[in-house]
Amino acid sequence: MKSEAGTRRRWLAPTGVAAFALLLASLLPAQWWRPVPARYPEEGRQYLEGFVFCRGQYRQVVDEWLGQGWFTDYPDSEYNFMTRLAQLTTVEIQRTAYGDPEHLVLTLDDPRLFEFPFLFMSDVGTIGIDDVEAENLRKYLLAGGFLYVDDFWGPQAWDRWAGQIGRVLPPGEYPIVDIPLDHPIFRTFFTVEEVPQIPSIQYWNMTGRADTSERGHRSAEPHFRGIFDEHGRLMVAMTHNTDIADGWEREGESREFFERFSLTKSYPFGVNLVLYALSH
Repeated sequence: MKSEAGTRRRWLAPTGVAAFALLLASLLPAQWWRPVPARYPEEGRQYLEGFVFCRGQYRQVVDEWLGQGWFTDYPDSEYNFMTRLAQLTTVEIQRTAYGDPEHLVLTLDDPRLFEFPFLFMSDVGTIGIDDVEAENLRKYLLAGGFLYVDDFWGPQAWDRWAGQIGRVLPPGEYPIVDIPLDHPIFRTFFTVEEVPQIPSIQYWNMTGRADTSERGHRSAEPHFRGIFDEHGRLMVAMTHNTDIADGWEREGESREFFERFSLTKSYPFGVNLVLYALSH
């Protein structure tokens, strides 16, 4: 395992105040929500030029308020995040023929999942995982893959997700644990001192820009939890009672939302998490 200092040198780029100034100077334009077809890997094409943000497509079996299933925050969260990752660090990202960030959607039973080290899923309180998907995802994670899940709120959504990921990684062997603030992931690139609670911009606006807990007292405390393998490698990271990715997706829709959530919370947390995943 690399030292923290060694990891920081790998990702040498503007940090601290300079990094925030860079973000402020180049606020990304709003990408107003519209239906976008899923972008699957092209048959026969290899994606070897850089980091690809991959999203897991799953069956939505229950509904959650303000949720949209697997495509929640799609595709602008990945587009904006990859843009910022390339600006803030020296990580090379895969680009399309037009120079845009290359992001992909994969089903959980897709054998090509093993070509990509990072997988993201949103609104996982609505997920259903069948036996074939569970087996493929288990093999992916135990072979070195990394899964990050975000944007599910309250105890009901937690119970559904915990039950479904338990079909992939049995909790008796791979328990879900809280990740403490002294874990190196909080200092991979930025120094992050809390698990931030980011509301969706819709909820924030509905509450007069005053509240961040989308399920009231049932989601008042944000959680950062994970599943480790037998060697201590983090395989699954989960942010519950918060919507980290909305800070990426919605940064161009409100300067106040950007400065309060995207700039100081969502991007630092997400950059740290991806860099940690890529270097471990």
